[in-house]
Amino acid sequence: MNMSHGMLDRRQALKAGVLGAAGVWVAGNNMGCATGAPKSQHASRTIVASDAEPLVALRVAHLSDIHVQPELLANRGLGVCLKHVMALERRPGLVVTGGDMIMDSFGQEAARTKLLWEMFNGIVKDECGVPIMYTLGNHDIWGWNKGRSKTSGIEPSWGKKWALDVLGLSTPYHSVDRNGWHIVVLDSTHPDPDNSDGYIAKLDEAQMSWLESDLSRVDPKTPVAVVSHIPIMTITHLVEPKQVKGNDYFIEGGIMHIDAAKLHRLFAKSGNVKLCLSGHIHRRDRIEMDGVTYICDGAVSGSWWKGRGDRCDEGYGVVDLMADGSFKHEYMTFGWKAATA
Repeated sequence: MNMSHGMLDRRQALKAGVLGAAGVWVAGNNMGCATGAPKSQHASRTIVASDAEPLVALRVAHLSDIHVQPELLANRGLGVCLKHVMALERRPGLVVTGGDMIMDSFGQEAARTKLLWEMFNGIVKDECGVPIMYTLGNHDIWGWNKGRSKTSGIEPSWGKKWALDVLGLSTPYHSVDRNGWHIVVLDSTHPDPDNSDGYIAKLDEAQMSWLESDLSRVDPKTPVAVVSHIPIMTITHLVEPKQVKGNDYFIEGGIMHIDAAKLHRLFAKSGNVKLCLSGHIHRRDRIEMDGVTYICDGAVSGSWWKGRGDRCDEGYGVVDLMADGSFKHEYMTFGWKAATA
């Protein structure tokens, strides 16, 4: 799918008389208002382009932890969410999934996995009217829990291959250039050597080498946004009593990247990594350090379509990537009421 968008130069816009008291945006071709689109009570504020405020290069909707399933009306919930995204006063030019698109294939048999991916892809095809990039989550990986999935590990689609095939991806990590920004999608989930049915968050050696090479090729003036399913850095889980052991905090390897220190040093050294988006925890936080902002962006499913619980309201992130390398972020709810709270 072609994801290129044009962008109007400020001076051209001023000459055309489109920047003024009316409060319009100057942005990519696909970022105009949808004709007749209703204004949501959660829609973002109109940004006025002026000499004091940078232009919006690209608006991105970040939909993480969707967990599509036939139960709890989750399939309908994703449809409602995508309709909300498409009807925003200023429609995003790109949707990025944050992983855990289905619920789930990690410990499910083939028939269930097939049903879920068909459900997910059908809803996206019907309701998503803009280009989409995919991030894999732990629930999107087929059969790593061999006992529950009744797999042996030698099935042709075992592991990440099933998800890659149905999503049309050649690798679980990739990057693109869009409207003056470089967007990197990472693959967070890797087998836990101490638990044959578990996983840990990190980049393996090949992916780390690829990332270092990818970032080295980016023009130093080009801002970079990174998306991972599992947070590279987060404080969302420190509120769990079980994380306190004796006089120390303990964070499991499946909760946050175990290579967070190495990744942060790489990002800080690059100087142009501005934003890291993640999901996985179904909670929200924002950490700013050394010029890098880490945002954990809640969940479309809330607490797995059972309502808010102690986690977060059902919602998604909206990020305005600005032409000057800054960004604006807002968490949007879409009015979903859980079938079973």
